[in-house]
Amino acid sequence: MEYVKFFHVLMAFLSITGFITRGIWMMQQSAYLRQKWVKILPHIIDSLLLLSAIYMAVSLAINPLEQAWLMSKIIALLIYIALGMVALRFGQSMQQRKIAWLLAIIVFLYIVLVAFTKQNLPLTL
Repeated sequence: MEYVKFFHVLMAFLSITGFITRGIWMMQQSAYLRQKWVKILPHIIDSLLLLSAIYMAVSLAINPLEQAWLMSKIIALLIYIALGMVALRFGQSMQQRKIAWLLAIIVFLYIVLVAFTKQNLPLTL
């Protein structure tokens, strides 16, 4: 199971690194964003990230309906995806895209904190 966890963490790292990079390119209005591999690779990485998460949850018999921290991660993931879509695709202005990009990064950090602490409010005492 440790190798699956390592793989999951690696995919999470690649996912956020790619998201940050694409956000910077978005702000620079870089032509890189229009390259085919830039559009495809994040979907592959994020799919592998999700599959490894599902595999671990099923293997460890962790039910998100019984574990609040896991449900919090799932809800935060949906928020992260929505913010990412606004940031990189559907934002009406550069300011809106930048704000969505920063909020998505904050939500991603929340997901990481929840993963480490197994608490839905990881910064509370």
